[in-house]
Amino acid sequence: MTAAAPTARPDAGAAPTPSAGQVAWIFAKHLTSLAFPAVALAFVWTGPHAWWVAALFLAPLVVAFALDTRTLEERRQPVASLPAWPFDALVYTLAGLQFLVVFELCRMYQTQAIFSVDSVMIFLVVGSSSGFSIITAHELIHRTKAWERLLGRLLLCTVLYEHFYTEHLRGHHVRVGTPADPATARFGERFEPFFRRTVPAQFASAWRLEARRLGDEDMKLFDRRMLGNRILHGIAVGWAMAFAAWAAFGFAAFFAFLLQAFTAIRLLEAVNYFEHWGLVRRQRKVRPVDSWDTHAWFTYYGLTGLSRHADHHAFPARPFQQLRVFDEAPVLPAGYVGMVDLVMGRNEEFRHRATLELANRQLGPFDPEADVAPDLRERAQRALTRARAFETAIEAGTPPNEAAVEASQPTTESTDAPTPPRSALARAWGGLPAFVRVGLVLLGIAAGASLGGWIESGASGDLAGRFAMAVWILAVFTVVINVRRHVELRVGATSSWVFFFGAVAALGALTDVARGALGA
Repeated sequence: MTAAAPTARPDAGAAPTPSAGQVAWIFAKHLTSLAFPAVALAFVWTGPHAWWVAALFLAPLVVAFALDTRTLEERRQPVASLPAWPFDALVYTLAGLQFLVVFELCRMYQTQAIFSVDSVMIFLVVGSSSGFSIITAHELIHRTKAWERLLGRLLLCTVLYEHFYTEHLRGHHVRVGTPADPATARFGERFEPFFRRTVPAQFASAWRLEARRLGDEDMKLFDRRMLGNRILHGIAVGWAMAFAAWAAFGFAAFFAFLLQAFTAIRLLEAVNYFEHWGLVRRQRKVRPVDSWDTHAWFTYYGLTGLSRHADHHAFPARPFQQLRVFDEAPVLPAGYVGMVDLVMGRNEEFRHRATLELANRQLGPFDPEADVAPDLRERAQRALTRARAFETAIEAGTPPNEAAVEASQPTTESTDAPTPPRSALARAWGGLPAFVRVGLVLLGIAAGASLGGWIESGASGDLAGRFAMAVWILAVFTVVINVRRHVELRVGATSSWVFFFGAVAALGALTDVARGALGA
């Protein structure tokens, strides 16, 4: 049976000659993509920070999350005759901002300590921006001009992931939706096992592809032809950047460089995870049904068109501002910012929602014409039963996280495997009350952070005082976070976050005043 050719929504390219005002308005909305690097740049330019000031930089991320998980959508098709140059200039600006953010981060850590709240914010603020820079690099490596592809590769070097250039273009786009693609998450697969599987597998695939390009897939590392190996070039340039940060600004800057790179890689693979989760390609040509889409407004404008991933895979050379909506593509339950939270923090809920969408569209293991093993179809039916139980619980008013736990059993390949016995230590830990376990974990974190900071400072200062301050900071965040959850249930998410940032700022300022009065 021959499937019909994919067709975009009928308003694609509906305005043949947009006015200057229309172009300016469309471009202005795409300037939302400056949000993540602008926040990161503000963070590194104003650092080092007091612990409570660093936490305030979470506010823009909360706004982005709120925008990306609301019902605000962008389903209109692009204007086919848009001039390319403003959007090209935006991509080049985003590339330049990534280099500037990484440089300023390293310079900030010339005077900031590793054991600080700023280091936590690298995860959330700078890491988010660096993860976003991979989207910019992704746009550039698909371009036809050699210098644009080179710029994309250099961006990938800032996160130590240059082999993505080779694997993505010559591996992922060729094998997407097949068992041979390490970047396609299998049906039922959880994020953490996927991450552990995909990172080394993608590198190994890129290495084989590059060795094959050089003439011999099995060539030895010290073969002369390896001098032309792009994977080795990327490793050399990326780690040269990292060690240059160490040489110029010290070990803390080297640590900061590695931390933002690790966070960016985690974010990239979280995106890879949900972009093709559970899909099974059944034709030689990639179709829009082989990728997940989202119609979230913020993802489309804030992440340079990444929401229209189905069109990107069906037509990889299409620039981001011209990507189209295909109604046949499966649709994610949120935008990409919301999806990262869902797959990392509430993975069971994600798998339930994704299973329901695949079943409704008869895709993946629910596609009657797909080449799917019988045992996978059986597991998919069991997963669908649990997903429908989840859906029923949601309709009955159960909170999504509780409904996911109630409805879930493992849905990976080990579904029917017996549970291994727990050690005596694990049983003892599990027998403690939850508040005791949380308290012990927080005390352990405080002890490690204070000891590490004391050693980093050359064993100067009062270790007990450092420990007391670390305990206080953790206590403030623990209490304020839990109170925020209760506030959210009573007055809504927006007011709860206003409370959170106001409480952190107030308690932080009072702490500084008290320490000043005590001469601490």
